[in-house]
Amino acid sequence: MQPKDMTANEGYKGFTNTGCPFLPCHKGVQREFNCLFCYCPLIAYDCPGPYEVYTDRNGLTRKDCSACALPHDGYHQSWNFIQRWLEYPVVWSGQPQTDPPTRRPRPSGQDDGGPQA
Repeated sequence: MQPKDMTANEGYKGFTNTGCPFLPCHKGVQREFNCLFCYCPLIAYDCPGPYEVYTDRNGLTRKDCSACALPHDGYHQSWNFIQRWLEYPVVWSGQPQTDPPTRRPRPSGQDDGGPQA
């Protein structure tokens, strides 16, 4: 087996579970629906995706990401989106979404002043 950075096969970047009874679970997906991130790895981190904040029955503040299609919109696009945001994860503060949304984090001490993707 080759490391993912040395293979031409990009099947690891996504799939669509056409047998899932909840598909489509997110509206607004423009490309093939990527089920790889069914449970988003950014749930505990700051991210630009649209989310609401709620308090669960145990009093914990949580994110409701059901309106977010970013980790599902296309195999390549969603894979790249998740990988970029996991490069420098920032733990979610428990606060509501900001307007404009959170910018992609950079390592501490690095700020080129340019736009962040």
